[in-house]
Amino acid sequence: MPRGWMDERFSLIFTLASFMNNFMTFPAGYIFDRFKTTVARLIAIFLYTSATLTIAFISADSAVLLFLAMPMLTVGGILFLITNLQIGNLFGKHRSTIITMYNGAFDSSSAVFLIIKLLYEQGISLRASFIFISVCSAWHVGRTFLLMPRGHIPYPLPPNYSYGLCSGDGPREEEKKTAESQKLELSEKFLSPKEEIPRPGQQQQEARSLWSYVFSRRFAWHLVWLSVIQLWHYLFIGTLNSLLSNLASGDRVLVSTYTNAFAITQFFGVLCAPWNGLLMDRLKCKYQEEARRTGSSASAAALRSTVPSLVLTSVLCLGFALCASIPVLPLQYATFTLQVINRSFLYGGNAAFLTLAFPSEHFGKLFGLVMALSAVVSLLQFPIFTLIKGPLQSDPFYDFAPYLAQNGGSRNTECKRETGTSLVVQWLKSTCQCRGHGFDPWSGKIPHAVEQLSPCATTTEPAL
Repeated sequence: MPRGWMDERFSLIFTLASFMNNFMTFPAGYIFDRFKTTVARLIAIFLYTSATLTIAFISADSAVLLFLAMPMLTVGGILFLITNLQIGNLFGKHRSTIITMYNGAFDSSSAVFLIIKLLYEQGISLRASFIFISVCSAWHVGRTFLLMPRGHIPYPLPPNYSYGLCSGDGPREEEKKTAESQKLELSEKFLSPKEEIPRPGQQQQEARSLWSYVFSRRFAWHLVWLSVIQLWHYLFIGTLNSLLSNLASGDRVLVSTYTNAFAITQFFGVLCAPWNGLLMDRLKCKYQEEARRTGSSASAAALRSTVPSLVLTSVLCLGFALCASIPVLPLQYATFTLQVINRSFLYGGNAAFLTLAFPSEHFGKLFGLVMALSAVVSLLQFPIFTLIKGPLQSDPFYDFAPYLAQNGGSRNTECKRETGTSLVVQWLKSTCQCRGHGFDPWSGKIPHAVEQLSPCATTTEPAL
C-alpha cells in the first residue's frame, strides 16, 4: 500500500478527531450548562465506551470505522473534561491550579496508547487492551452517581456546601445554592471595592448576556491566540512520523524509539500544567491584595494575573517551533519536552483564563465556543499536509506561522537561501522531501499502526 496514501488516511483521521474534539465542545458545554453534571457524564460514558469497544473489535475489513470511533472517543473525553473542571471551584484560592491540573491530565492521557503499544509488543492483543479500557468505564459510572454533584459546583462556594454521596440535598437545593453563589460572584466580580452594592434592579443590569461576551474584543483576541498556537501543535503532531522518518533516514527502529520518547513525554503534561495555574493563583492573590489597598477593581486584578501566563505560553511555543525547525534528530528530545510543556500551558491557561475573565454561569458555553471556533482554524492542517506531500514539492510556503520572526539564513547545504522564509517553512520543506519506509497498518505490523495513531489519541479520559 502506498506510503503517501496511508499517511493521508491517518492525517485525515487525526484531522477529523481533533476537529470534533474542539468543534463539539460547544454542544458539550451547552449540555453541561443546561442539563447539569449527571446527564453530561452519562453521555460521555456512552460515547467513550462505544468508541473503545469499536476499536477493540475492529478488523482490516472494517478499518473505516476508525473514522467513527476516534471522533466518538474525543467527544466523550471532552465531556469528561468539562464536568471535571468545576472541581476547581472547591479549592478557593487554588482554583486555577486544579483546573490546569485536570487539563494536564487530559493531555497526558495520550500516554495510554504508549502503554497499549508496549503491551502489544509483549504479546497482549489490542482487543484485550481496549476491552479492559471499556470495562474501566464502570469506575466513571460509580463516580458520576457517588462522587459528583447532580447539578453544578458553584463558585464561590456557599456555606456548608456538600455534594455527591455525602449530600442530602436534592437537585432543587443544589440549584438554589448555585443561584446564591452566582449572585455573590456578580457582586464581587463586576464591582470595585469602593462601589456600593446596588439595589436588586441595578444588579440585574450588570449581568450581561452570553453574546455580549462572545462579541467582545477580549474573547476575540483570546480566540486568535489559541487558534494559531493550536494549529501549529496539530500540524506538528500530524506530520511527526514523516519528520522522524526523514531525520532518521527511514530507520524503523530509530523512528520507533523517538515515537516512544514522544509518547512518554506526553505523560508529563499532568506535572507541567499545574505550574501555570500556580503562577496565576499567586499573582491573583498578590494583585487582589493590591486592589484592596488602592480601591481598584477586583476583576481587573484577576485579569492582570493571566498576562504573565499568556506571555510565557507564547514564548514556549516560539521555542518549540524553533527546535522543531532545526533538522537535528537528537534535538527532537528538546522539541518533545517544549511541546508537552507548551501544550499543557496552552489548554490549562485557556480554561483558567475563561474562568477569570467571564462569569461562571457562561463557562461551559464560552469554553465550548472558543474550542469550536478554533477547530475551524485547525481544519487547515489537512490541506496544508496535502500541499506538503503533493503540489508544493519543497517549494517555500511563506508566512505560515505569523507568530515566528522571519529569518534570512540557510537551513543546511541542501536548501537554497530564501530571504524572509520562516523557520517553520524550512521545517515543512524537510518533511516534503521525506522518503521513509512504507507499511500497511492493517497487516500484522500493528505496532507501526499504533505509532501512527498514538499522537492522534490525545483525548482519552484521564482516570482521576
